[in-house]
Amino acid sequence: MRDFPPEVLPGDTPTWRSPLSFLTWLVRGQAGLVTLMTVLVVVWQLPSVLSPLLLGRAIDAGMIARDPLATAGWSALLLLAIVIGAAGGILQHTYVVRSWVIAIYETQKRVGHTSGRLGHVLGRRVPTGEVLSVASSDSDTFGATLEVAARFIGAVLSFVFVCVLMFVASPQLALVVIILSPLLMVASAPVLRPLSAAQRAERTQNSELTSLATDIVAGLRILRGIGGEATFGANYAAQSQKVRFLGVRVGTWQSVVAAISVLVSGVLLVTLVYLGTHELSAGHLTVGQLISFVGYALYMLWPLQTFFDFAQKWIAGLVAAAKTSALLGAQTPWRAGGSPVGPSPRLVDDVSGVVVEPGRFLAVVSADPDASAALVDRLGRYLPSLAGATGEEDAEDGLRGRALRQARSDKAARRAAQAQRDEEAAQLPWGVTADGVDLRDVDLTSLRERVLVSDTSSMLFAGTLQQAIDPWGRATREQAERALVTASAEDVFDALPGGWQGPIDEKGRGLSGGQRQRLILARALLADADVLCLVEPTSAVDAHTEARIAPRLAEFRRGKTTVVTSASPLILHAADEVSFLADGVEVARGTHTALLTRPDYRRVVARGMEEDDD
Repeated sequence: MRDFPPEVLPGDTPTWRSPLSFLTWLVRGQAGLVTLMTVLVVVWQLPSVLSPLLLGRAIDAGMIARDPLATAGWSALLLLAIVIGAAGGILQHTYVVRSWVIAIYETQKRVGHTSGRLGHVLGRRVPTGEVLSVASSDSDTFGATLEVAARFIGAVLSFVFVCVLMFVASPQLALVVIILSPLLMVASAPVLRPLSAAQRAERTQNSELTSLATDIVAGLRILRGIGGEATFGANYAAQSQKVRFLGVRVGTWQSVVAAISVLVSGVLLVTLVYLGTHELSAGHLTVGQLISFVGYALYMLWPLQTFFDFAQKWIAGLVAAAKTSALLGAQTPWRAGGSPVGPSPRLVDDVSGVVVEPGRFLAVVSADPDASAALVDRLGRYLPSLAGATGEEDAEDGLRGRALRQARSDKAARRAAQAQRDEEAAQLPWGVTADGVDLRDVDLTSLRERVLVSDTSSMLFAGTLQQAIDPWGRATREQAERALVTASAEDVFDALPGGWQGPIDEKGRGLSGGQRQRLILARALLADADVLCLVEPTSAVDAHTEARIAPRLAEFRRGKTTVVTSASPLILHAADEVSFLADGVEVARGTHTALLTRPDYRRVVARGMEEDDD
């Protein structure tokens, strides 16, 4: 049994064949809690199950027979059943909350492990909104599914027990209940399919709305700069209306299911009361037994309504399971195993011809910034970025019915094809060697420990300044302060109330672009990697700040392998060597001063100087 906090190990990802197998695995993992909750549901329902029987006996054996002792005895038993049921209800609710929290926390931990396992591949498999929806709404849905599963099993057991009690008193009425109840539920089953379709559509569009909101918030400053707020706001409003429409449709079908459950329960109640009255008139039932049957009939409303509640939440669970299993089951293209990477490896890139010597500060200059960024991706064994690999969410706008299903099928096919291409690319020789071993054949975990890449897409997370600089809490205060000073980020420390414990908003929204970039640089420096690759680390800072960072960066990394892509003369002057790329291939190498004799190099560097002046 998984208890709180649930233990989830990295890489512990079962293979789920279908959404049903995922839910079955989820229930099986909490089998102990589900069994305990089922038992407590039965105990909780004990007063409702036994009250008609005990009340009928008290009337027949006590009141009609005018026996005070019998009346008091049966009443005492009824009171005892009520007390036991109340205690069972309290315990049942306690364990329901426990099971719910376990389901939420475990799902979120698995999403976290999956995100870490996939790394930069995650965005090529599922949209960002899908990840957020699984971690938030789907995890909560699983808690509700486990709760209703235990309640449904308890309702079935209680239903069977009531049928036994009715069969003892009147086999004819018991047979009516046993035969009529399943027939009524089967007759209402057709409405469950459109409910499932509506919930699936609403869940899909809601994740896309989350993705859109994430993109807007992340790029809000840029959108304001280019006047795109109104356009993206209109897109968000249109998507919100689509989600609202689908939510109304889901609510409509849920109302239909609820109405049918009331109708089914009412039909069963009227039938039992009608037949019981005739049995009393025929002398086959006593007054107390008739009252018991009426009580049983009223109680039968709860198991039947629980069945419909179970059907709704189980369908919602299947929809959530389909999305969750697709995320958690996504595989990385890298093959497991490989040789470890030694300390300070010598890296050679076959595509560009760039050689990264151990212990040297190498700057890379290219007329095409994408070429130098691609070089760093190869050195870190990252797949090349693909614009729109998992996007194209707006392609479904205005589609309905078969066209909508076809668009979603095409989207899934594109993602599957992209995953196949990634896997094929990862199995080919990588083209970069570490001490003579191709990166395809090295252990990825070992490579990540040796080679650190910090690019312009690196993020800051919500927390304190100390957590932003040292997320793992491994460095001393002196080491953290040295990294902060090297990145010329002392002003961030001074501006935050609380210093190291000053709060940082998610993605550093309260900071300027330059402040965020300097904190990211400080974090990369503090990691103290054997090979540090920095992509345009000073692109968002002014020339005066860059003039302070460049010599400090060279001094901080002295004797360690460092690769920096930049066209800034301040950074290039501080480097031991400069590699100049043309069309993605190294055409010259030397010091910044020596390379200034090349006109093509001067043009690129002069452009960098102009950007610094701007």
